[in-house]
Amino acid sequence: MEKLMSVVENPKEFIKFDRFDGTNFTRWRDKMIFLLSALNIYYVLDSALPAMPEPTSEDSDAVKEERKKREHDELLCRGHILNTLTDRLYDLYCNLKSPREIWTALQTAYQNEKRGIDKFLAMQYFEFKIFDTRPIMDQIHELQILVSKLSDLEVKIPDALQIGAILSKLPSSWNDYRKKILHSMDKMTVEQFRTHIQIESETRARDAINQPSSSAVNFVSQNGSGSGNKKSKSFQKVFF
Repeated sequence: MEKLMSVVENPKEFIKFDRFDGTNFTRWRDKMIFLLSALNIYYVLDSALPAMPEPTSEDSDAVKEERKKREHDELLCRGHILNTLTDRLYDLYCNLKSPREIWTALQTAYQNEKRGIDKFLAMQYFEFKIFDTRPIMDQIHELQILVSKLSDLEVKIPDALQIGAILSKLPSSWNDYRKKILHSMDKMTVEQFRTHIQIESETRARDAINQPSSSAVNFVSQNGSGSGNKKSKSFQKVFF
């Protein structure tokens, strides 16, 4: 209960923000909406919110109090938005006095720009290749990071397509494994497939350690045949 109250009283301590640099707008926006909502100041960004009338000598105490609260909330909202921007973006938007102006400007700039980012990340995803020279799971993790970035941009890739993409990117040494999975009738989630391929990868690594190299086999074979010849020759000399 105490922890819940702490979240309500000071939510920023419990929300991890990546400073917005222009490439993670969707994730940053969602976290910012949660923070401002928890602070009860998100309402000042509502485009339908009526403007406060100019102060007059006839204003009631209630109107004065409402104006004071609105000004305080707008100041707080503006500060939270600007403080989570990188220095470059802060310098670009700090001249805007209204938090709604800053919010609208960011949405206009980066929701439209994300279309180009979508294409760039999609190209990276489709051109990604997995090699034998590096740990397989590390490379699959890198591929999943691209999936996560695309998801942040509201580009969803179904599990079946992700699994098919990973299988198609595996090196030729994994052909037997690829065929086994493709002919399997079992449906798997991405997480289940990651576990499956991790077990396969670890099994292959153990087999590679336990299996003697071809050079060692040849060395033993040559030594064995050589010693056998010597024994037969010496036996022939003694016998005759």
